[in-house]
Amino acid sequence: MKTFVKIAAIGAMLTMAACSRPAQQGAMVNDPYANMGAGGVGTGVLPGTAEHFKAVAGDTVLFPVDQSTLTPEARTILANQAGWLNQNQGFSALIEGHADEQGTREYNLALGARRANSVQEYMISQGVASGRLRTVSYGKERPLAVCSTEDCYAKNRRAVTVVSPGAGM
Repeated sequence: MKTFVKIAAIGAMLTMAACSRPAQQGAMVNDPYANMGAGGVGTGVLPGTAEHFKAVAGDTVLFPVDQSTLTPEARTILANQAGWLNQNQGFSALIEGHADEQGTREYNLALGARRANSVQEYMISQGVASGRLRTVSYGKERPLAVCSTEDCYAKNRRAVTVVSPGAGM
């Protein structure tokens, strides 16, 4: 019986010793951006960069067929873009207008220009200085996706805001 008590006591001490000290692991790394606020969580991008703009505000708004009128969803995205640009005065933006592959080249260039202009006008209405914004139309020349389905066409009916350092272009 004394042997059993000794073995049980030794086993209890070994169990407690194993629980009281965690195994030593590699050195902990302190990542100051690991728990960033909205828009930074898990993105791995630094605030105040073009990548941060894309992650936080989004860079693309979509349009209905043959339209350059902003949808409510587009206005939400553009409000976020304008807010970011107003907080980051050292950046300017190029607004690219795009169209799907339906229609003539000339028609789509004009439609892309109208889309880019409607985005620019909205940004200006949100307080972004007009001197920080430029527009260009690519029409159907730079499709995001190439196919012949409505889902594909819808992705190409867009305006993309490309930010870069520099207060004026």
